[in-house]
Amino acid sequence: MTQTRSADIPAEGSGQPQDPPSDDLSRLADLHGVAPSYRPSPDRTVTASATALTRALTALGVDASTPAAVAAALDARERALRERLLPPTVVCWSGTEPPALDALPPGTRLTVTTEQGGTHEGTVRLPPGVHRLTAAAPDGRTAHSHLVVAPPRLPAPPGRTYGLLVQLYSLLSRRSWGMGDLGDLAALADWAGRSLGAGFVQVNPLHAAVPGPPTDPSPYRPSSRRFPDPVHLRVEDVPEFARVEDRDRVAALLERAARLREGVLEKGALIDRDAVWEAKREALELVLEVPLDPGRQDAYAAFLAREGQALEDHATWCALAEAHGPHWRRWPAGLRDPRSAGTARARRDLAGRVDFHRRLAWLTDTQLTAAQRAAREAGMPVGIVHDLAVGVHPDGADAWAQQEYFAAGMSVGAPPDAFNARGQDWGLPPWRPDRLAASGYEPYRMLLRALFGHAGALRIDHVMGLFRLWWVPEGEPPTEGTYVRYDAEAMLAVLVLEASRAGAVVIGEDLGTVEPGVRERLRARGVLGTSVLWFERDWEGDGRPLPPGSWRADCLATATTHDLPPTAARLTGEHVELRDRLGLSTRPLEEERAEAAADAAEWLELLSRLGLTDGGDGEAGDAIEAGEAGEAGEAGEVGGIGEGVREIGEIGEEAGIRAVHRFLLRTPARMVGVWLPDGVGDRRPQNLPGTWDEYPNWRLPIADANGRPVTLEELTASPRVRALLEVLREDTARSGPPHGTGRHDAGP
Repeated sequence: MTQTRSADIPAEGSGQPQDPPSDDLSRLADLHGVAPSYRPSPDRTVTASATALTRALTALGVDASTPAAVAAALDARERALRERLLPPTVVCWSGTEPPALDALPPGTRLTVTTEQGGTHEGTVRLPPGVHRLTAAAPDGRTAHSHLVVAPPRLPAPPGRTYGLLVQLYSLLSRRSWGMGDLGDLAALADWAGRSLGAGFVQVNPLHAAVPGPPTDPSPYRPSSRRFPDPVHLRVEDVPEFARVEDRDRVAALLERAARLREGVLEKGALIDRDAVWEAKREALELVLEVPLDPGRQDAYAAFLAREGQALEDHATWCALAEAHGPHWRRWPAGLRDPRSAGTARARRDLAGRVDFHRRLAWLTDTQLTAAQRAAREAGMPVGIVHDLAVGVHPDGADAWAQQEYFAAGMSVGAPPDAFNARGQDWGLPPWRPDRLAASGYEPYRMLLRALFGHAGALRIDHVMGLFRLWWVPEGEPPTEGTYVRYDAEAMLAVLVLEASRAGAVVIGEDLGTVEPGVRERLRARGVLGTSVLWFERDWEGDGRPLPPGSWRADCLATATTHDLPPTAARLTGEHVELRDRLGLSTRPLEEERAEAAADAAEWLELLSRLGLTDGGDGEAGDAIEAGEAGEAGEAGEVGGIGEGVREIGEIGEEAGIRAVHRFLLRTPARMVGVWLPDGVGDRRPQNLPGTWDEYPNWRLPIADANGRPVTLEELTASPRVRALLEVLREDTARSGPPHGTGRHDAGP
């Protein structure tokens, strides 16, 4: 969910809705975490409509349909808050007392039953975990609560490192079946770690998709975030594949896979996820006819025991989707409830298919684990960085299996801003904060635990969603939405707890409109942010590019993302031409070109003054890095066109891309990411926001500057790729730990 920078909504309008809420409705909403207003900028407040507040409250199980209902609900809520001893979940950062206990009556006795089974009096010196807290007040009242005990912050990443960013489906090798797979991921990590000293490989979400045809190719709208998609399997790496008896069918499937691969690599076809899955599904059905040997059977049984009911539900949804289609709200009524007698009967009737999908989840989990093991064995201090999408498809497995945790009739989106005056509706049902808190955040904990099981780090898409989400009522435009707050302290505590247990790094995608204080709270807990070169300007001052010394240290610094133009397109302005061809431009082409050229020129001038366009370092560069001006040729005046490089043609595209990454290494960023397609000069974004059929989002293989697909084998042998990554390896080794504190120091 990438936007360019914090932005205010257009100044027109009073900020008052056509149906303003009453004072009682606003008060009721606020007490349930539904924001009656929000501030898109420090000097402007926008009031939510009565419709937005009423619909959000309804989704939280609160009747606000009439003034009388509002008055009754308000009285009940105020009384409940006044009389309760404990909130449903209490947070305790190790070494501190939970603030939620300050309001308890004097003499209240506290007893903690830990998740390890021990019993403690009070909350001092408790082990990390999610425990059961009981409070007994002197007046006879008792209360039970979940107690989340977490370390105060995550450890910093191990040293300073650089790594690769890639959409896995786009990384085809001569062994893959028409799209990149987990075998390709392991091979990439092994090569980058052993040969070039890379510290990580970041991939797109590998969550299970809602099946088609056609399958939605977006990895950010999955069926399940808890379980991975078996389309990513390397079939030949499944041990039982070699023991399939019908070798003629195996040969035919391998030939079919070769045609899919050659269609993309040699004939210019788009990646066809559905065709790839159809071939793999047939192969895996043959594989699963082969009995497991005793050791493998034990491993599978252990996986089933570990994943429990969640896996049973996921596999059942997959089997039911095969029988009745992927839209569970259209299934026979008895199957829409995962706990109904009808679903239990269907699970028995479809036992073979249920086990098929359980086995696929296990096989995919084992290959994910193998990829992380390959990365660490190659010397990567972090390894694979997985990506957590902000939500799930409303018709998918998670929405079916966890219905009680999702807000019915609501969708996550974004309010109007300068980039989209109509706002955004992402079509993802939000979690109910009240149900999460009542469960001790169990579905969130289990989701994180599953992802951290095979990750050295986790990127959290739209990390601001840990604090609040924009809820849009079904059937209403995004402008009719409102923010709903989550218990950020609890969400962060669970995140820090699970990441610490796994020894993993956490990176938050904090681009776009960010509520004041959010980045500071994330940083205090050791969560890294995301900084993209083209957006790092002095937005509160002159708007010019930030010198490297002014960047924050606690971040992953990159030149681009999957939602943005590759660096070659940005430097040459080709992204402007693409948007114009697709009808996405809002101004005349010449205006768009001029603005893009000026933007690139400012950055190229700064790179030149820093001495990075030829790899050198000079006094002027040192002055700019420190944010100084003066004798160094007015080094601080980076916004004007002076004696530096003005156009990419003066230094060449490859040199420009290397200069951009040298710049990133001059910042104090703890992690520096390289968009792998930048290594071969790919011009095309993997996703172009605002398009659907107009552009082949999520279906493009990595290609060179001429649009010719490039295989993994060609990437690892490419002099151009090696030249870029050698710059990062040498400069990372030379710079050592992050230098300087930057604007946002990472803390102790």
